[in-house]
Amino acid sequence: MSTGTDPRPSAAAGSPARGGVHHSSRASIAPRHLRRDRWWLPPAATAAGLLAFVVYSTWRAFADERYYAAPYVSPFYSPCLAERCVPMKDGADWEVFGSWWALSPALLILIFPLGFRLTCYYYRKAYYRGFWASPPACAVAEPHAKYTGETRFPLILQNIHRYFFYFAVIVAGILTYDAVLAFRDEHGAWGHMGLGTLVMLANIGLIWAYTLSCHSCRHIVGGRLRTFSKHPVRYRMWGVVSRLNARHMVLAWASLASVALADLYVYLVAGGVFDDPRFF
Repeated sequence: MSTGTDPRPSAAAGSPARGGVHHSSRASIAPRHLRRDRWWLPPAATAAGLLAFVVYSTWRAFADERYYAAPYVSPFYSPCLAERCVPMKDGADWEVFGSWWALSPALLILIFPLGFRLTCYYYRKAYYRGFWASPPACAVAEPHAKYTGETRFPLILQNIHRYFFYFAVIVAGILTYDAVLAFRDEHGAWGHMGLGTLVMLANIGLIWAYTLSCHSCRHIVGGRLRTFSKHPVRYRMWGVVSRLNARHMVLAWASLASVALADLYVYLVAGGVFDDPRFF
């Protein structure tokens, strides 16, 4: 039986209106959440991991040194598009920008893999929760008064993720070329294999796995098809990408770590910290 009263709380006279999950149209729950586990641990760990990569990659992007140790080139600096790049690959550099470019060559290329990762569906969830607490975790109310999603600037730019995917494929192709060149020695002779060769191979393998596990890639491969039976090749490709997509989070973190480790390896070898162990 109705009592004739509205159980929803109303804003007191003169008090600011509350929005989001605390709006008067939502159920009134006094506690911020009812979870008893350490729900804050995953977003805190995510924020710490991403922050560590941001600090490291920013330092290396502006360092402008120790990014080539024949035959290895750092993935942060490949392809090296500036004329001022150190000699690489027996002079086969990608000199697109002339001597007027005075900044680090890494700043010319990192925008593409960085844009791909920043707009990635998984990474959005990761840094939205880790840095913006939007929301901080499942069943935990976000502290923001209102929610606009990705309908306004600058978050509306997240919708260009599919276009960054095409650039990411090009960058992955160039890094594959670098991995092949890692089988040559410093004189250009084939038949070389060192620890750095394995590092480059592992890195490019994880980068391809992460890139192909992208949701946009899955849609490109199998989207807009009404009947899979009429497109058996695309269906098989869609199945492979779907299996990768199920591990998108793991591949995102693994490839993020591998690209940083590959760069660090080149940096240490180029700086003479240790010699590249060679197998043959």
